[in-house]
Amino acid sequence: METDAEVLVVGAGVAGMAAALDIVRQGVKVAIVEARDRVGGRVFSKPDAAANAPIELGAEFVHGRPPEILDLLRELKIEPVPTSGEDWCEENGQLKPCDLFSDIDQLLEQMDDMGPDEAFQDFLERSCPSTDEQTKYRAIRYIMGFHAADPALISVHSLVRGLRADEKIDGERAFRIPGGYAVLIDYFRKHLNAARVPICLNTVVQHVRWSSDRVSLQCHTDAGHRTYSASKVLVTLPLGVLQARAGDAGAVHFSPDLPPSKRSALNYLAMGKVMRITLRFRERFWENSRPSGSKTLADMRFLFSQQNWFPTWWTTMPLKAPLLIGWAPFDWAEKLAGADPTLVFSSASDTLRALFKMHQQDIEDLTEAAVFHDWQTDPFSYGAYSYVKAGGDSAQADLAAPVDRTLFFAGEATDLSGYHGTVHGAIASAHRAAQEILRSRNAK
Repeated sequence: METDAEVLVVGAGVAGMAAALDIVRQGVKVAIVEARDRVGGRVFSKPDAAANAPIELGAEFVHGRPPEILDLLRELKIEPVPTSGEDWCEENGQLKPCDLFSDIDQLLEQMDDMGPDEAFQDFLERSCPSTDEQTKYRAIRYIMGFHAADPALISVHSLVRGLRADEKIDGERAFRIPGGYAVLIDYFRKHLNAARVPICLNTVVQHVRWSSDRVSLQCHTDAGHRTYSASKVLVTLPLGVLQARAGDAGAVHFSPDLPPSKRSALNYLAMGKVMRITLRFRERFWENSRPSGSKTLADMRFLFSQQNWFPTWWTTMPLKAPLLIGWAPFDWAEKLAGADPTLVFSSASDTLRALFKMHQQDIEDLTEAAVFHDWQTDPFSYGAYSYVKAGGDSAQADLAAPVDRTLFFAGEATDLSGYHGTVHGAIASAHRAAQEILRSRNAK
């Protein structure tokens, strides 16, 4: 099926939509094909009238003040809201106020990228012999949780680049968008519709055939097989999909195959694993809990525990909604991937029962809803977000590099600025790829 589009975009996530908008604004016709029945990709917001707050199944926080997001919010006249409140930690079975990140930051500051790269676990064992075991444990949990990564694999060099990048945008601070990330998705959708950019949903790309001046996408749709052709294609598939093997649901075959540099890049990148669950309660039952003398948990922001399954929890502070969000990091997410929803819920409620020293029935009676999305078994993501393995200094650049002025790549795993794994990193990659496409087109 020939289209009048000069550029095809594979994926209607944040990167795909942002790049398509950049390109069409330069007068170039674009079409987007998307495997899901919705746009947004790993940004997946659900409104919840009962909680008077959006429930985010994917991205939730804005990390720092990235211009890629703040510029859009400024145009929409929306001010991001900083998270606020108190952080609590579980120590020896008791909950206490804590400053978890100050200890971890001191340890992370010892990393550098001047010598050979190594995995974080190796760095910890080699460079921090005098660090107390509690701090080491927390650092490991931080890497597994925040980065969704295997500490034995993740690159120290990439962590250092990320820390430097965060310093530029006040990245240690966390914000939320009033209305959730759906606000940005609606922005892109509205402007793409106004520019008459077709977004073909339920269109699963199975085969990409390309040459130096032409590309065709062989797709499966509800109406059967369909082929789209154009002179260029922008691939914004999540890393997990690019790494999927032949025969896996959602796998995409390239013909000719991708260059060896890209195959090598895919081997040096990994898709992080996370399971998050949002529980809505009849009331904020933790408000009256007094685990530390007279101090209550009414202003709790984060809760870091030593429990299994869902060791990290947070609230919607400063908005006092009856929601608790549980976060199962790398190791526990692996165990929960593909699990029955009742097991995921019971694992979360078991953790809360132990933390708040409540009866299981009390937790269940207070719970009104439990919502989660299994990104690990989702055939259009196969994981949460990317990280770099030790030795993969050039992997993101190699994955991002265009091929024969025909194949172009965007998405958070191709971000070159140190912001991979974030929404603003995905948008930054979209701006970069759109410019590459436009320059290639104008160079003819």
